[in-house]
Parts: sequence; structure tokens; C-alpha cells
Amino acid sequence: MAASLLWLLLVLALHLLLWGPAPLMTVHAMPPQPPVQCNDSGCILYNSYGAWNDRKDCHVTNVTYPSTEEELRLAVAHANQNRLKVKVVSRFSHTIPKLACPGSEHVNSLLISTANYGAGIEIDKANLAVTADAGVGLRELINKVEEAGLSLVAAPYWEGVSIGGLISIGAHGSSWWGKGGAVHDHVIGLNLIVPAKESEGYAKVIRIGPQDPLLNAAKVSLGVLGVISKVKLSLEPAFKRSVTYNFTDDNHVEDIYMDHGKKHEFADITWYPSRHVAVYRYDDRVPLNASGDGVYDFLGFQANSILVSKATRATEKSFESSKNVNGKCTLAATFVAAKKLVANGLKNGLFFTGYPVVGHQGKMQTSGSCLYSPKERIDVSCAWDPRINGLFFYESTAIFPASKFGDFLRDVKKLRDIKPENFCGVDIYNGFLIRFVKASQAYLGQSEDSVVLDFNYYRASDPSTPRLNQDVWEEVEQMAFFKYGAKPHWAKNRNLAFTDVQPKYPNFSKFLAAKKQLDPQNMFTSDWSDEILSGKGSAKGDGCALEGQCICSEDSHCSPQNGYFCRQGLVYTEARVCRYSSSSSSSSQCELQAASERGEVGGGRSGGTRQAGEQGSGVVVGGT
Repeated sequence: MAASLLWLLLVLALHLLLWGPAPLMTVHAMPPQPPVQCNDSGCILYNSYGAWNDRKDCHVTNVTYPSTEEELRLAVAHANQNRLKVKVVSRFSHTIPKLACPGSEHVNSLLISTANYGAGIEIDKANLAVTADAGVGLRELINKVEEAGLSLVAAPYWEGVSIGGLISIGAHGSSWWGKGGAVHDHVIGLNLIVPAKESEGYAKVIRIGPQDPLLNAAKVSLGVLGVISKVKLSLEPAFKRSVTYNFTDDNHVEDIYMDHGKKHEFADITWYPSRHVAVYRYDDRVPLNASGDGVYDFLGFQANSILVSKATRATEKSFESSKNVNGKCTLAATFVAAKKLVANGLKNGLFFTGYPVVGHQGKMQTSGSCLYSPKERIDVSCAWDPRINGLFFYESTAIFPASKFGDFLRDVKKLRDIKPENFCGVDIYNGFLIRFVKASQAYLGQSEDSVVLDFNYYRASDPSTPRLNQDVWEEVEQMAFFKYGAKPHWAKNRNLAFTDVQPKYPNFSKFLAAKKQLDPQNMFTSDWSDEILSGKGSAKGDGCALEGQCICSEDSHCSPQNGYFCRQGLVYTEARVCRYSSSSSSSSQCELQAASERGEVGGGRSGGTRQAGEQGSGVVVGGT
């Protein structure tokens, strides 16, 4: 069965990679469903992947859809007057942690959707700036800016985000040049709606300019300071980019990553550890009159055949259940070869014909063609759409001080070299994506030049089901966040990544002071935002380590009935991971060590007990 599925998958995948479902601008796909779903019994907020970290639904008491800034202010005023908890969601809802959830179904709350608040885009050519409503989509903004002969320099690789949402969680591209690759570092002003006294109408709009000290708090705010209504971004005269991918061996990647980031304005690296392959992106701006009209239509964000997405998931699921590591390695080898053949989605026109690919900044900086679709076409979709039972996986994103990243890579190579095939699971997706983010003044941004690591890996449909080689990814995860002190991306990661997060941000106290000033009654906080900001978890439970709700300290936190026991890491020995063993013996030594070392490896983070058997679907293949 697995062999026939694999053959079908490879034939279909290669056909899709070589010919595509249609040219970039005419792809028709099943559009993503709205994140808020309501029926007679109430409303539920979903993220676009169909499952939150804890697998529990987010019930919402009230939902409103303002279309103007004044309507937005009135919504906040109503919530303040009636003591409601408030959160904001865009029409995309791509956040993995539950930051947009206002509370449990027993909490009186108001969810504000900006889905209808996206009409305002004002371009100031003389001052090289654009002001946009918070609900404006990134693609709409980029198109308007490019039409005016200007360019937005920084953008995340995934364009399915709103302007207000992307700056709130620190979304970024890749650059150490100029103002850097994080979009919030190009913010020069914003409007924020906050609670107010009765005499002020219970809510007011405050306008935060470039010299206002509140800007450093507000431009990466996680939605806990107030409701962003407008964002002002700096622009530059329009330019083009020239991109070449160099697929080569991974020798010395740990020594040359920094030079690569400094040499090319929009550099990145994709590392496929099981294949011993590193892909260096040579990406630089070129003059507007340079020849070329290319586009970057990243493969992971293209509209995929639903049949291919389902076959991919079924094949990987079969390999998981049979513990077929070699099958995963065959998939990884095929996918990496196919990506090389079609330049990972770069196109000189309708197809990729050779390097370099030169195109306008607006067509090269971000992608997400699976988003755009008339409802009548339902045979292709985003690969992670929860309605199709397609791809379903985790996304871990760690942000390192640049000087520490080389030692991290050396440790990962040591772990890889023990048994390289154990790393095939990550190479089925996008390997390790390495990007560069410049030091920021934002209190919840990066305090120094940093390197960002993204990696995706299989997530079981049933939260009580352990995963093949899950100990490998748990060790890499703990190595990143605890041994090397990496910061978690605010909109990604499993819950354990946020353990003890406050000390990692030198200006965290300034952010909390701004929060107290703007929202003294904690109207914009929730259990989940408090949990992430505090970096503290609740009590552990059986199986809590399987989905990253805790770090195991005893076998019951893993799945001993399925042969997964709590063990120490192989390279980072302070890590505590769930490792498969055919022996039924308990890891009592590990349990004793973990009890005494818990503080050294990040504490016993837990997200509570999950409900076995709940279904969901995956996360974006790639980085935001």
C-alpha cells in the first residue's frame, strides 16, 4: 500500500512541480475558509491550520466586523463599558499560538474581525510613506505601492497576513541591510485604539509618531496594548531583485552563514541535513531597468492538487505507523531534487528557465498564490487546508544571537551524524530555513543582529500518538531555546518554546509598563497571552510532552504504552525527550535527573490535558 501511494505521489508531485496547475496569476483554488465559524450554538475561532497547540476550540461570545476606524473605536468602547475581554483577528488567522482567542467559552468577550476593514491605503510619494488600515492584506498593499513606483523593502515570505497582524507578532523576511528584514522596523507611525474614561467615550484613538517612545512597544504588541487601526510604513523608490539559488554541500555552513548574510541584501540559506545539502540564496537589488519580469511563487505556497496533498499526508502517515525511515528518506530525496529542478518556485516568466531570475520587488519578496480562488474551483487548495486532510505538521522557529548560531549548527550536525536518516522527516518539508534579522528598537523585537531558524515536521492526527524520531526534533528544539537561549517567534512554535521568555528580552519591563499605561484593566489580555508572556505553564499531565505542552520529566509525559519513554538527549544531554525503545524498562535514571535539572532545561512547561482523537490540519510550509 505504501509503495503504491509513494509512486502515485511522486508522479503527481513531479507533474505539478514541472507544469504547475496554471500560470501564477490565473491559478484557481479552493479559497481558505473564514477563521470565525458561527452556527445556532455560537461562534468558534479557528486558525488557518484547523488546530491550536492545545487542540481545544476557541469559543467566542460575540463577534463584530467594523469597516471604519470609528466603528472600530465604538467596538472597543462597547467592550470597555461592558467589561468584555477583547481580541482582534484578521481574515487570515495564521497565528499558531492562541493569541487571538479572547478566553474560554465562560468568559464574556468580544472578538473584533478586521476582515471588512481593509479599504484604506494612502500613499505619500513625496515622503516615501504609506498609511494603511490594519485589515489591509499584504498583497493588496504591495500592489498599490508598486503601482505608485515605490517598493516596500521588508515583507514576510508568506503574504496571507494583514498589515496590523504582521507587525503585531514580529513577522519578517530576511536582511541585515538598511533597516533590516523585520517589517515592524519599517513602521514610522500607527494609530492605536485604547480604553478611555467615560468622559472620553470609553475608547480613544491615540496617534503614535516616530519619536513617541510608545512606538517601540506598540509596533510589536501581540495585541495586548490595544487595537491597531492604522499603520504607517516607510518606502523606497521601486527596484528589482536578482535571485540565484546555489544547491551545494553543507560543508562549513556553520562557518560561512554570517558572511553570506552580510554579502547579499536579501540572503537566506535552506539546509537539508539528511541530504547534506545547503542552498544559498544570492538575492540582491538591481536597477529598475534591469532586464527581467520574474516572480517568486514559492512551491509550498502554490495551489496544490488536493489529490497530491492528501497522498502526501497518507504516505507520510503510513511511514510513521510502520516506522519506515527509509520511506521518508526517499520522499526527502525526491522533493529536494524537484525543488532544485524548478528553483523552488522562481519563474522567469511562466516557468523557470535559468538563473538569475530578475523581477520587480513586489513580485519577488513574498508569495501565496494558493490564497486566490473563485469558489467554483475546488480541485486545488493550500496544502494545509484543514478541510482536505492534507499536510499537518508543526512549525518551530527559533531566533538566535548571530554569534551563537554557528555553535548551534555544529551541535545539530553532531546529532545528525549519529544517524542521518533520522533527519529525513524535516527535509520532506523545507529543511532548516535560515534567515537574517537586524537589531531592533522594538521592545519585543530582536535586541541584536540575529539569525532565524524555521523547521517543519510531522504532527500526528491524534494528539496521543507519538511520532517517528520525535526525540530528534525535541532535542533540536530544546537545544535551540534552552542551551543557546534562542527567542521564540511570537506567532509560531509549540508552547514549551515560550518557557522563561521574559529574561530573553532586555526591554521586557518597558513593554509591561506600556501595557499597564494603555490597558490598566487588562481588557486585551487572556489566559493564553498571559501564558506566553509570562513563560510559565500549568500542571503536567499524561502525554503532555507529545505535542510540546511540556518537557517530559517522567515516562507518563511521553507514551510508555507505545514504547516512548523520557530519556536524555544524545548531544544536548540536559534535554529530556520522548524516545522510542523496544525495551519495556522505564527510564528511572532520566526521571531522577530531570527532577533536579528542570530549571536548567527550561522548567516543566505544560499546556494542560488534550482531548484524544480531535482532528486538525497543518501549518504553513515555509517562513513568515
